[in-house]
Amino acid sequence: MRPKIGQIFIEKHGLTPERLEEALASQKAKTGERIGEILVRLNYLSEETVIEAVAHQWDIPFLPSINLEKIDAKLAQSVPISFAKKYKMLPLRQIGRTVQIATSDPLNTAAIDDLRLLLKAPVQVIATPPAMVQRWINKIYEQMTDTTEQAISDLSEENLTPLSQQLPETADLLDTDDEAPIIRLMNSVLFEASKQRASDIHFEPFENEMTVRYRIDGMLYNILTVPKHFQSSLTSRIKIMAGMNIAEKRLPQDGRISIRIGGREVDIRVSDVPTVHGERLVLRLLDKTTLVLTLEDIGFSPEGLATFSRLVTRTHGIILVTGPTGSGKSTTLYASLQKINSPEKNIITIEDPIEYQIKGVGQIQVNPKIDLTFANGLRSILRQDPDVIMVGEIRDVETAAIAIHASLTGHLVFSTLHTNDSAGAITRLLDMGIEPFLVSSSVLAIVAQRLIRVLCQACKTPYDPTEEEASKLGVKKTGSPFYRGKGCPACMNTGFHGRMGIYEILLVDDEIRALVLAKMDANRIKAKAMSKGMLTLREEGVRKILEGITTTEEVLRVTHDEI
Repeated sequence: MRPKIGQIFIEKHGLTPERLEEALASQKAKTGERIGEILVRLNYLSEETVIEAVAHQWDIPFLPSINLEKIDAKLAQSVPISFAKKYKMLPLRQIGRTVQIATSDPLNTAAIDDLRLLLKAPVQVIATPPAMVQRWINKIYEQMTDTTEQAISDLSEENLTPLSQQLPETADLLDTDDEAPIIRLMNSVLFEASKQRASDIHFEPFENEMTVRYRIDGMLYNILTVPKHFQSSLTSRIKIMAGMNIAEKRLPQDGRISIRIGGREVDIRVSDVPTVHGERLVLRLLDKTTLVLTLEDIGFSPEGLATFSRLVTRTHGIILVTGPTGSGKSTTLYASLQKINSPEKNIITIEDPIEYQIKGVGQIQVNPKIDLTFANGLRSILRQDPDVIMVGEIRDVETAAIAIHASLTGHLVFSTLHTNDSAGAITRLLDMGIEPFLVSSSVLAIVAQRLIRVLCQACKTPYDPTEEEASKLGVKKTGSPFYRGKGCPACMNTGFHGRMGIYEILLVDDEIRALVLAKMDANRIKAKAMSKGMLTLREEGVRKILEGITTTEEVLRVTHDEI
């Protein structure tokens, strides 16, 4: 006689009888829901625990995980992905005549019978947690997705179809089976971009062709060339997906695409501008499932992390993050908010655009069309009783003045400026027309930053630097090895995989305030900060070289303005 599932939950998994009674009462009131589903919904048990208990009850093998390499990809791909996802079932491998199938719903006998008929073989059911089955399904079906080169080779004049079908906003690219070549090409481009960690996709028209490039780790790479006679169809496809006017080819347009790629939600901002050879499009990819990085993850040295962590816990003042476009300023601000976010604090931001959503933080999108500018939004925020304010960027004197006023009236304000180094931010504020006494009394610190590419761990190799290379960095040759990346499939033969920040933290203390009040230039302010122990961007970069994180060329590239 089979044990009751409730008995297994209590004896094997520590469920209390009171909680089981509560779930049973809920089941009576709400028919159709299984007892395990109710316990998961009430957070009394995990999905994995429930599946394990069901497997124990029915004497079914249970696998909490499995090596992807042991799955027969061809066998798995013989089952339509729509069926696999709907019923949470995936064939693993064939042993003799029997096919082993993984499922998170081993009691769905109807679906198991359907799969047996589809595979034309007896099946052995293995119970598996839902998250694991979903991960395997996405991985297996990613492998069968057309590459961009295959999609290009499928294009021909005869089989192009009218681009009247719009991809649904919530469609998963792995689920689509549309055979229109242009649609399959576009899906392939998006899928490959996501797989290669691209932040942007560039569609660039020229006289005889259209080039597609990915920006990966801050650098652009040519991916494929599209024949000129397909340019119009591909452009129209992108504009349809982004909800843009395909008839308007003379004016710049902006649009947005929301899709899922392999179970990950991706938000894509589309920019379209007319050029002499046709419309040029740039797609910015934002993976909604990517977690906001913490201060510990983004590259601060131990000393810098300790200093900055103290700064973000202050109750009032301004912390400015500076650097050129694409230097990771927004990521640093998000990490700062994540550090201090708590139910006791009211945190409000005004951004353009909102790149990542943070739970518990009120985020406002700038909208110039309705006169919701940084300055106007900031005024409204001050009436919302905030403790912490983040202003996406100080672009004008009005925004700067309101931010300074906010910091002087008991608010902690984070914002960004476009300057080359930390000291330059002070002179930028003064040049805007902000009084020196206001700057000196409100600014707590200025952080200048750059992003450096990180060496690929799979292919980095040590070498002995030359005297010339060491002198370029301003260091003495010590005998310690430097590292470079040889290039391998894991890093697309670039030698790099991922990026991290280097930081220059200028603390505004009494001596720096005196220089600000005296309207000293940026060089004098920077020299004083260095004499008090501030490490420059170049010096932070050298640290990363000596730690084997990056290369000499990379540090020289991003800190060339230090010379």
